[in-house]
Amino acid sequence: MDNNAKIFTSSKNFHLAGIVPIAGQAFDFNMDWHDSLFPISPDYTLLDNAIVECAWAGCDTIWVICHADTIPLVRHRVGDYINDPVWANRAKDVNPSQSMKRIPIFWCPIHPKDKDKRDCLSWSVIYGALQSLKVSTQLSKWIIPDKYYVSFPYGVFDPEQLRPHRKKISSPKNFYVLNQGKTAQDNHYTSFTFGKDEFIRFRRQVRKGTGMYTSTLDEDGIPRERLPVEDRWSARFFELKDIFIDLDINSGNKLNLEEFYNVASWNQYREYLKSPLANKLRRPTAKIFKYSEFNKIGNDR
Repeated sequence: MDNNAKIFTSSKNFHLAGIVPIAGQAFDFNMDWHDSLFPISPDYTLLDNAIVECAWAGCDTIWVICHADTIPLVRHRVGDYINDPVWANRAKDVNPSQSMKRIPIFWCPIHPKDKDKRDCLSWSVIYGALQSLKVSTQLSKWIIPDKYYVSFPYGVFDPEQLRPHRKKISSPKNFYVLNQGKTAQDNHYTSFTFGKDEFIRFRRQVRKGTGMYTSTLDEDGIPRERLPVEDRWSARFFELKDIFIDLDINSGNKLNLEEFYNVASWNQYREYLKSPLANKLRRPTAKIFKYSEFNKIGNDR
């Protein structure tokens, strides 16, 4: 291996991109605001917790995948970056404000052609990974993501538990958060990492969804027979288990959680609020997470 290859594969250059998917079919909350903005603690929402989780996992960038019309509200809630909690809590640092590490947050809208066609939560994960790759590639080959860390807002646990596992998360092996042995392939909103090979497999699953027409072709080789309305664009209703298949859990790194709650329905939300975790989980301090924006180029705030 030459010197350049050694530099490229060094752990210092490992880019872990956090994916927070919130674009998808709505749950049964039926409120005026987005489902990811439901509070799980005072001044602390499902979306906030997912972003804080990415920070504790050691993500270098965070990509929030949502519909374009929800970006103004959710961005106003979160801002443009979060501080790395590991660096923020270095009590013996001589100058902590200078060594603070900011993790940028990118707000990525789902493409209009996918809206109401295949914009399930699983597609948000795939689309987020694709956009992260495209943008990073245009900037520099040195910041192309090596792995993608998926943090679902609707799976709630104490994200600080990821702190001892940061090296395992940012490694060539995939990492899985387990709840009673269950993962995303069991329809649990548990976090995991994936790479290029898994991306291709997940995208292939999405493409199995129906379109507007049947597969029957006329004499010109063109499909003209339309499917019934309820059978069109089936991918928008795909569940996690339909996309995230064949996960290499046995050979990957794992974290088994004792306290974890799926919050994807009103009944599940009630169960979480009654749990001991709801009494312990709190919003991080302002030095880690508060609404913040990057200065515009050439302008001071």
